[in-house]
Amino acid sequence: MYPSMWSNVSFEMEEFCKILPKIELHAHVNGSISAETMEKIIHNKDLVGVDMLKLNKWIHSVKKGEKKNLDETFEMFKIMHQLVTDTDTVSMVTYDVIKEFANDNVRYLELRSTPRDVPSTGMTKQSYVEAVLQAIEKCMQENVKIIVRFLLSVDRSRGVNVAMETVQLAKQFKESSKGIVIGVDLSGNPNVGDMNDFVPVLKEAKNAGLKLALHIAERTNHVEESALLLSIPPDRIGHGTFLHPEVGGRQDLVDMTQKYNIPIETCLTSNVLGRTVPSFDKHHFKYWYDKKHPCIVCTDDKGLMLTSSSAEYIIVSNTFHFTKQQLYDISFNSIDCIFENDKIKDELRSQWETSKNFLDLQK
Repeated sequence: MYPSMWSNVSFEMEEFCKILPKIELHAHVNGSISAETMEKIIHNKDLVGVDMLKLNKWIHSVKKGEKKNLDETFEMFKIMHQLVTDTDTVSMVTYDVIKEFANDNVRYLELRSTPRDVPSTGMTKQSYVEAVLQAIEKCMQENVKIIVRFLLSVDRSRGVNVAMETVQLAKQFKESSKGIVIGVDLSGNPNVGDMNDFVPVLKEAKNAGLKLALHIAERTNHVEESALLLSIPPDRIGHGTFLHPEVGGRQDLVDMTQKYNIPIETCLTSNVLGRTVPSFDKHHFKYWYDKKHPCIVCTDDKGLMLTSSSAEYIIVSNTFHFTKQQLYDISFNSIDCIFENDKIKDELRSQWETSKNFLDLQK
C-alpha cells in the first residue's frame, strides 16, 4: 500500500499491528469508501455527471503515494457525493466500510457523515441517517465483531441554519436509535464559516446530551477560532494539527486542551498526504504522546488515503520506533476516549486483556 513507509518494519511487527484490537474514532463514511466498493457502485449505477477521468486519476496517483493537499481532498469528496446519491447506496457503502474495519480488527468504530438530501432520488436527510442505521443494524444481526456508533456531521460550509437542522436531527435520532447516534461532528472546509455563528448551535447539541467531536486547528492562523471552540469545550478534537506553539499555535491552546483533558483524534496519513504536516516524524501525535495526553490513532479517510487502522499503527511503529507494548497501550487507552458508557468500556477492556494471550507483547 505504501511500501516506502513500511520499509523498516519487520514482518513480525506488521502482523502484530494487524491482529492488535483497535479503536477507530475519526472515520468519515464517504471518505472511507474502498476501491472495491467504488467498483460495485460503478457497476450497479448509471453515474451521470461523474468525472470518471478525475476519479481514476485520483485512485492511480494515491496508489503511487503522491501527496495531496486539502483542497484536492475536498474535490474528491465532491465526487464521492456524486457516487452516493440514494439510500440503497448509502446503506451499501456503510455496510462495506464497517465490514472492512472489522476485518482489520477494529473492535469499536465511530463513523461520521453529513446527512444529505437528493431530491432527484427521493433521499432526504432523515432517510440518509436511516440508511446508515440500517447498515449498522445489518452488521449487528450478522454478529460482525465490532461495535458501531454514529455521529452526524455539521459541514461548516453549508451555513448555520443547516447546522441547526443537523443538530435537531441528531437530537431526534439520539432518542430513537437505541444509542447508535451519539453525537455531532464539526467538519468541512476549515477556511469557510465564522465559528462565532456556530458556537450556539454546538452548545445546543452539547446541552441535549450529544457528544461533540470538533475539527480544530486544521490549518495555520486559526488560533482565535481554536480558542473559541476549545472554550465550549468539545469532548474530542479532530486533528488539532496547529495547536501547539512549535507549529504556529499558542501555549494557551495547549493549556486549554490539557485543562479539559480533551482527547485528540490524530490522522497521520491524512495529514501528510494533505500536506498539513511535512512528514510522519514531524507529526504532532508525538508531541501529545510525550505529554501523556490522550491521543487516538485514526484513519480519517481510509478510502481516499488508501490506508487502514493497521497501516496507521505500522506508521507509528516505524516512525517513532515504538514497542509492541507501547502500541498496545495506545490502543487500550483509546477505550477511555470513546463516546460510550462504562459498561461498554469495561467489555472492551476485557477483550483487550484477553488479546494479550496471543499478542506476545514482550518480543
